[in-house]
Amino acid sequence: MRDQARDRDLVVGLDAGGTRTRAVLASAVDGRVLGQGVAGPGNALTVPVPLLTEHLAEAVALAVPEPDRARVVAVVGGFAGAAETAPDEPGRLNALAALTDALCRLGIAADSVGVSSDIEAAFASAPGAPADGLALVAGTGAVAMRIIDRRCAVTVGGDGWLLGDDGGGFWLGRSAVRAALRMADGRGGPTTLADAVGRALGVPIGALPYAEDRPYGGMAGSAGPAGSADLGGEGGLGGAGGRDGAGSLSGAGGSDGLGSPSGAGRRDGLGSPSGVGGRDGLRSPSGVGGQDGSGSPGGTGGPDGPGTPSGAGSRDGVESPRSASGPNHAAGPVSADAPAPASASPSASASGVSGTAREPLPAEPEWSPARRAAYRMYLLPAVMAEPPIHLARLAPLVAEAARHQDAVARAILDEAADHLLEPVRALAPRKGERIVATGGLLGPEGPLTALLSERLKALGLTLDWVADGCGGAVALARLGHGGPPPSSRTT
Repeated sequence: MRDQARDRDLVVGLDAGGTRTRAVLASAVDGRVLGQGVAGPGNALTVPVPLLTEHLAEAVALAVPEPDRARVVAVVGGFAGAAETAPDEPGRLNALAALTDALCRLGIAADSVGVSSDIEAAFASAPGAPADGLALVAGTGAVAMRIIDRRCAVTVGGDGWLLGDDGGGFWLGRSAVRAALRMADGRGGPTTLADAVGRALGVPIGALPYAEDRPYGGMAGSAGPAGSADLGGEGGLGGAGGRDGAGSLSGAGGSDGLGSPSGAGRRDGLGSPSGVGGRDGLRSPSGVGGQDGSGSPGGTGGPDGPGTPSGAGSRDGVESPRSASGPNHAAGPVSADAPAPASASPSASASGVSGTAREPLPAEPEWSPARRAAYRMYLLPAVMAEPPIHLARLAPLVAEAARHQDAVARAILDEAADHLLEPVRALAPRKGERIVATGGLLGPEGPLTALLSERLKALGLTLDWVADGCGGAVALARLGHGGPPPSSRTT
């Protein structure tokens, strides 16, 4: 009789990161996925406990139908910001309190409730739910860990955008802007990144380096989620472009698209920093999205899907903190919380920055001193107006430029791969040791996968990529319930 009862036992695994919280309901016997639910951010250090509790309850409620909640015997959550380095570690305590409260609200009285870090859960998502080895995360940030007995024993890196995370998405985005500025003031060589970064950040087309060589844009540019740029010349962070599709810093331009930093939109109805968007529903940083669902900093989506308070990530796991999540919005970690492979197409970008493939731009543009000065005048305020971490969403521009043989972009990717190798080396890996990687920069089509793999090959190491920590959380829940070691990952 007990064996028959065990066949009906269920477990829940959660992957709670800075972008989203995903819950999976699975069979305790064989790990078959029976339900899934997604809710808002779940970072145990940055999301207030009451809000964290709501997000956990929402995700679990969507994954577990009410009639099945009495059958849940074990729950494990992998949380960004949580670890077990000490009994009173704040993130772990927050996560456990929120998870316990959320389960109580739903009437789930599991025999076992556990909390791990999101990286520990991701490591356990690898085939066979390994107990020991190395984990490497490359999304918005970058961190490496040595895992022993399924717990983090040593951490290298992961010090945040100000002090570390070299080689991660923020680092790549910042490097792209730096390369653009160096080209503008003459310190650096020509790079198409100057054009791509300028368009992404709403620099008027007349100030771009390649505007005279290759006109871009159409009748009116439009900003993608959170001002993510289309490489086809659409608007940037603060506003959409005028007739020629060039967005200004925080307001729409007129007939030539050259809006002033504080100017309101004209015939296209595009709003200034505090104004309501026009017919295409676009708002500037403080506005709410209109018909196209472009969200405000709070990430409120439109008809194609509601955003989370801190925004949904992108397809390569580089977070876009202000973007909305829905069928037309790529969801992914900026950290490691929601990574998925970027498209292999040269026209598709992994963090919501996409466009139509074009021939490489001329190497030596006719960029006058006046246009260079105008470029910097618009670009610098656009960057400074945003939280620094938002630069991570520019990371795909580097991969795009590198695909078109841009020497500066390729050098940036090479340097990023070198940076990611450093924390791995610091963990003194043994030849043949498993390295489980997560985060879109290292996904199947990630821009750093091949470069880092080449470097690891010299050390006798290979990467084993996993999408997120849900499968590992399910595996840990099954093990906590006394089930057999899983033989494959749960998807």
